[in-house]
Amino acid sequence: MKKTVLLIEDDYLDIESVKRAFKKLNVDCDLHVAHNGADGLALLTGSASQNTRITPDIIILDINMPKMSGIEFLRIVKNYYSFKNIKIFILTTSMEEYDKFSTETLGIDGYIIKPLSFTAPVSPETAKFIDALLN
Repeated sequence: MKKTVLLIEDDYLDIESVKRAFKKLNVDCDLHVAHNGADGLALLTGSASQNTRITPDIIILDINMPKMSGIEFLRIVKNYYSFKNIKIFILTTSMEEYDKFSTETLGIDGYIIKPLSFTAPVSPETAKFIDALLN
């Protein structure tokens, strides 16, 4: 079954990097992109300007973004019962233990340091992400 993925990322080059990585792995998914946490939340709740509402299987979330950070986004989304089954993976440049601890406390499914790479050897977090994408 084709997965729906929401990528919440403010950096154009990182968005393209994810798209290239998906193509290299032959991931066939419906990819939606939001450029900050506020826009991502609007897509999830249907309050986006285009009246678009999506229900992704997976969210790929950056931490450091304008308007609403990834951690702020997580705090809000984890309060919605209807979003509890969405797998959320952090994709960030932050190697700060505080960021990793904060997001893990909020119930993420994985914490991946940029750049996203599917070349061996992959981290256990990336392996978990690949499994979520393909299965």
